[in-house]
Amino acid sequence: MLAAVLVISSLSALFGMILGYSAIRFRVESDPVVEKIDNMLPQTQCGQCGFAGCRPYAAAIAEGKADINLCPPGGTGLLMALADMLGRDAKPIEGKVKEKALARIDENSCIGCTLCVQACPVDAIVGAAKQLHAVIETQCTGCELCLMPCPVDCIRMVPIAQDLNTWKWPFPMDTAADRLCLVDLARPASAGSGA
Repeated sequence: MLAAVLVISSLSALFGMILGYSAIRFRVESDPVVEKIDNMLPQTQCGQCGFAGCRPYAAAIAEGKADINLCPPGGTGLLMALADMLGRDAKPIEGKVKEKALARIDENSCIGCTLCVQACPVDAIVGAAKQLHAVIETQCTGCELCLMPCPVDCIRMVPIAQDLNTWKWPFPMDTAADRLCLVDLARPASAGSGA
């Protein structure tokens, strides 16, 4: 009995040292720019940008294979932050920029098919087969991926109520030129026209 314990303990110590050495020796360094961009993205994993998730989109932006205006959930704030960080020009966002919303399940219509649970990329929907499902509002990103698989259309997107915790100051826009820009707020508008 004592011999078996000693053999297993020595093997586990040996394998632990091998794994520790391998973790240090064969570590893959990730690009810090990709990390910064990925941290800025909304992490909705909705695929509206044409990529499987936020991480692949961040890698494509860093490599110059994708433009910075493909993320409608991020909105203008994300676009301006990415343009400022990467030194690129801000263009209008491709796709429809929607108001932030959360999924709500109508409990009278839900049949418990679990198709919405499988479609949710952030596990914000909980429930079991043939049971009522519910949305965890703090986890829901509003990606709308749960709407299409629902066979009874019991999921609705409800806009997030504006309060002091959710309101953000919008970026100024140059609507005359139909483009996004940061307006110089310190200078009156008449000073730029030469008057």
